[in-house]
Amino acid sequence: MPFIPHTEADVADMLAAIGADSIDDLFDEIPPELRAKGLDGIPAGLPEMDVARLLQRRARADGEPLCFIGAGAYAHHIPAAVWQITTRGEFYSAYTPYQAEASQGTLQVLYEFQSMMTALTGMDVSNASLYDGASALAEAILMAVRANRKTASKRVLVPRSLHPSYRRTARGLVGNQGIELVEVDFDPSTGTTPVAQLEAAADDGEWAALVLPQPSFNGTLEDVDSVTDWAHGRNMLVIGVVNPVALALLSPPGEWGSDGADIACGEGQPLGMPLASGGPYLGFLTCKQAFVRQLPGRIAGRTLDAEGKLGYTLTLQAREQHIRRSKATSNICTNQGLLVTAATIHMAILGGEGLERVAAACHANTRRLTALLCEIPGVEPLFDGPVFHEQALKLPAPTAEVLRALAAHDILGGFDLGAEYPELDPALLVCATELRTEEEMLAFRDLLLEVLGARG
Repeated sequence: MPFIPHTEADVADMLAAIGADSIDDLFDEIPPELRAKGLDGIPAGLPEMDVARLLQRRARADGEPLCFIGAGAYAHHIPAAVWQITTRGEFYSAYTPYQAEASQGTLQVLYEFQSMMTALTGMDVSNASLYDGASALAEAILMAVRANRKTASKRVLVPRSLHPSYRRTARGLVGNQGIELVEVDFDPSTGTTPVAQLEAAADDGEWAALVLPQPSFNGTLEDVDSVTDWAHGRNMLVIGVVNPVALALLSPPGEWGSDGADIACGEGQPLGMPLASGGPYLGFLTCKQAFVRQLPGRIAGRTLDAEGKLGYTLTLQAREQHIRRSKATSNICTNQGLLVTAATIHMAILGGEGLERVAAACHANTRRLTALLCEIPGVEPLFDGPVFHEQALKLPAPTAEVLRALAAHDILGGFDLGAEYPELDPALLVCATELRTEEEMLAFRDLLLEVLGARG
């Protein structure tokens, strides 16, 4: 039926029935400073065509800066077909199905996504997505504490080289549930967290799990095999936090060490999602078969119906809407109708070879960018050892000032590492995905040289 707005009489009757004086009273719990103040920058009564023209002009004024920022969200090429298909009505307006078997197309997309994520991570089973990488880690920690039958400990080792936002999110979500996250510093020369660092931080007590990022936030690659075996030797479960594009080149978590990681999670944004000012994004979570009953969310499976026809169904539903609340592990699955579709189509278009070529191009571009920037006196790699597509660089000038000067010329020059790691200041984290060209990297080098030279 067509949309019919409420009349003033309808609104007055509703307010009278609930005992409120105005619509604003319904939102009185929101502090005044957080409420929208209106569109002061748009003249009242402006026609739609003129509003569009005004906003387009303002958008063009922002320019099209070159982006060399990574730090957890990455500018990758997204084939046009990804969102052309994803925004079809069948997918675009779909939500997580509650009468699931009536939504065979949606269930097949979830099944294909799960199959691709298990192949990419080398794990046995995947759920059908979470909100983002940070909340996926928090769910993985809760899952590991529940699943580790060898100890009653609720302590988890977390390297400081893990993304700072992930650490804050995890602490916010699990901190009030009696789980203690103990941070372990990284080696100042390599930027990694080797076994010696972990051994020094882990006392003689028991631990539930170890979080192991690959790559780390500062771009470095961990010795995941030795660390995984060390953690398993201490009866810890290992939670791998991984970049899905990097997995096209690096060993998947399921093959780390002698037995593989127990749980793997991460951010799916590099798989077909634009930066979009920070979201919406996609979290993925995979694990070994032994821990499937502790996996939050739900799992779509493939089967045959009574007539022998192929069909899809929900084979595990761990939400409180499906089972007793006391048995539920999570209620997260809101974005499965859209972002999983985009990720699935993106991976299907690229295929294994295409994803590997993207990863190789990212790695090559970062090596090239690093070489160019390190031609500048005073700029040098902050850590020794291999990286994937991010490099931490030491600067000879305050990072914030350098970034402001670069931004004034439409170059977003990287992430200020000193903002999160004061002991590294002045330092810059740069990233070059497959989108960056030789011309763009040379322009970055030349402008940085000019900015630093202007400081004398």
